[in-house]
Amino acid sequence: MQRDIYDEDHEAFRDVVKEFIKRHVTNDAREKWDAEGEVDRATMLAAGEAGLIGLSVPEEFGGAGMLQDYRFRAVVNEEVIAAGSGSLAGAFGIQDDLAVPYLVHMGTQEQKEKYLPRMATGEIIGALAMTEPGAGSDLRGISTTAKKVDGGYIVNGAKTFISSGATADLVVTFVKTGEGNRPDAFSLLLIETASEGFDHGKKLHKMGFQGHDTAELSFTDVFVPEENLISGREGQGFVQLMMNLPLERLSIGVAAAAAAGAALDWTVAYTKEREAFGQRVIDFQNTRFQLADVAATVDALWAYIDRALLAYSKGELSAEEAAKVKFWATEREWDVLDTCVQLHGGYGYITEYPIARAFLDARVHRIYGGTNEIMREIVGRQLAGKK
Repeated sequence: MQRDIYDEDHEAFRDVVKEFIKRHVTNDAREKWDAEGEVDRATMLAAGEAGLIGLSVPEEFGGAGMLQDYRFRAVVNEEVIAAGSGSLAGAFGIQDDLAVPYLVHMGTQEQKEKYLPRMATGEIIGALAMTEPGAGSDLRGISTTAKKVDGGYIVNGAKTFISSGATADLVVTFVKTGEGNRPDAFSLLLIETASEGFDHGKKLHKMGFQGHDTAELSFTDVFVPEENLISGREGQGFVQLMMNLPLERLSIGVAAAAAAGAALDWTVAYTKEREAFGQRVIDFQNTRFQLADVAATVDALWAYIDRALLAYSKGELSAEEAAKVKFWATEREWDVLDTCVQLHGGYGYITEYPIARAFLDARVHRIYGGTNEIMREIVGRQLAGKK
């Protein structure tokens, strides 16, 4: 089914992305990222130079100024994932969908001037630190504290499962600045990882996204200057997180659709080449039936995602709608990838093949950004008329 949400500017940008991929997303590069457990800084700098990151950063701060039009980010996701590198797509996503938006939408003028130009170039790698060893989806259960002192805050605590955590230079960190677990007891601080008392901790070995680092972070009496309080207002952290969650969940939905679409393409190509019992695998009726189901699912998935992209661009994507996008897209992605791995046979289990890597990467899509069980609860509560 033909998609119609992109115009000439988006397609011209797609050509830029494809040229970047041709130069930088090679088999050698993917193997290097997987072996080292991270995307190297040179690649991020090259992405900044090509204009593939910092898309929502205003032009006055060196970005592309695409503040609301998320379709450009969707193009990056589609092409990078189709090139078989979920890890690079993940690194770009953390930068542009999780770290940068807090500064663009909520940062003070001084914070924007200080950090955004170098985030747009890839000189500064950002991350978002919410999850803790004892607090995941229930963010009000965090224990990392920021005690007010003269000129700033002293931060103590630990975070875990932080994507880009090992390579980050700047971490948007969710902390307790008040008592209890009321929404106004939490704030967001911009913490530079070069600060005394900050420790990147160890890289975590994961099932998927082998080439994108995930780490534990620890804070021991880390001093954070008062001017690094997001928006300059204490007690706004919980509300600020809620404001950005629709974008984060939309980005996961886009990645899920891109992976499902790529899996279909890879599997059609494989089953046309592979022979069994004297004929191509695609010539078996069962294969064609399964691929037909997958093709229809991918079409439906893109139709849904495209509506969400347009809604976000108009400022109309609610938290509940974003939750639907996130859980439905990632569940369909999993169904598609499972079928496509099966149609690859034994080769679908070998990580040399992109279908195997995509399958492993996809498993976390139903967990991070809020588990799919939490997404269903958000939607269910709205349907029940509960706040």
